[in-house]
Amino acid sequence: MKLIASLALATAFTAVSVPALAQFQKPEDAVKYRKAAFSVMGTHFGRIGAMANGRVPFDAKMVAENAAIVETMSKLPWAGFGEGTDKGDTRAKPEIWTEQAKFKEGSDKMQAEVVKLAAAAKTGNLDNVKAAFGAVGQTCKACHDAYRKE
Repeated sequence: MKLIASLALATAFTAVSVPALAQFQKPEDAVKYRKAAFSVMGTHFGRIGAMANGRVPFDAKMVAENAAIVETMSKLPWAGFGEGTDKGDTRAKPEIWTEQAKFKEGSDKMQAEVVKLAAAAKTGNLDNVKAAFGAVGQTCKACHDAYRKE
């Protein structure tokens, strides 16, 4: 019975590990992935910012659509910070890997604020969007200041 349980556990572990391994054949692939995810998120966040800061007319529907994309994208880049991805074409500071718990805390905080931004966007109220946008921006800046090379 223990042998069957061990084999089942090993099979389950292998089934879970293979997709992660297949996702990034090389560390460079993971770096490209996370950079692309951040780029898309930044583009859509910037569109919201343009409206929140009055550079373009406020469009509640566009804000909600862009906030939904930001919310989805905010979940993606973290898989790209695996082993060996601290080298190459990256602005990631070594502290990401030496302060993993703190880095994760920052990513979790950003994601939580992005959820609030998406909710604020659904209200169609510019003041709500401005407040939530500012909070997300603060979490982004904190992480960039601590973990991104300029």
